[in-house]
Amino acid sequence: MTMRFLNTDWAIILGGSSGFGLATAHKLSAHGMSLCIVHRDRRGAMARIDAEFERIRSRGTNLLAFNADALDRETRAMVLDGLREAMGPAGSVRVLLHSIAFGNLKLVAPDERLERDDLSSLATELAVEPDRLTQTIDRLFAEGVDALHTLASPPAYPTASFLDEEDFALTIHSMGTSLLGWTQEIVRRGLFGDDARVFGLTSEGNQLAWKGYAAVAAAKVALESVARSIAVEMAHRGIRCNVIQAGVTDTPALRLIPGAEQLKSQARRRNPFRRLTTPQDVANAIFLLSTAEAAWINGEVIRVDGGEHVSGLSR
Repeated sequence: MTMRFLNTDWAIILGGSSGFGLATAHKLSAHGMSLCIVHRDRRGAMARIDAEFERIRSRGTNLLAFNADALDRETRAMVLDGLREAMGPAGSVRVLLHSIAFGNLKLVAPDERLERDDLSSLATELAVEPDRLTQTIDRLFAEGVDALHTLASPPAYPTASFLDEEDFALTIHSMGTSLLGWTQEIVRRGLFGDDARVFGLTSEGNQLAWKGYAAVAAAKVALESVARSIAVEMAHRGIRCNVIQAGVTDTPALRLIPGAEQLKSQARRRNPFRRLTTPQDVANAIFLLSTAEAAWINGEVIRVDGGEHVSGLSR
């Protein structure tokens, strides 16, 4: 029997117009849950987004959508006021998903450009011009030959400015600690149901250093810390809080990271299934963790990556 939620069960999705948030919106709505989506997008993106929202509504799903800044306190109050009215006395918040991707992707210091001795040696052995060899390798890499990632031209990193304390503070708040403000306000208003789920999203960057990812990595670590505290200090209210650590996933947020193509190629080679994680993989996990049977899972960082994190480069 397919698990169905009641339409009085609501999910609040912060950042629900693309990537993990949108995939989760589709998954939960397909199983009967009502949705309140907060997103921030420009007018030019709305044709695509409105089409996605209409797909959700076509299932008979209740959907509230707010194109507004989820980091703004007045916006948060306005959204929750609207949600309370839409839910009525019988409704409650079953799921809160924090999927905000807004932060700085600068380096902390200038990048060191190394001499390409490997490429020069290979060009010499093949008796071809180094520039021609570079062009060929870059073309094949762009076409999906992942094994060439170490020979392809390195990513171009921003050189005009570097991360400062203000950049870190903004990113940590938007992608990390803002989860707490939303959770506390929903609790204060009494909108959570008796068996609620709060989710955050993290990545392998919580332990590994990727160039240009320092501020986001700090935010992910802060998010995990906040989530553990919610799991412990709000359990008596029936709230379970977990963080999903997705494998490398081709989302709009990933494409903004310098060196994203290299990250994707390395992930495909590492992954036992030789593919990237998809937003649908993550949405499926969030759905499962939202069911009554998952009520004893609390305070965890749960990897959803097909085994990517345990796999070495063995091929």
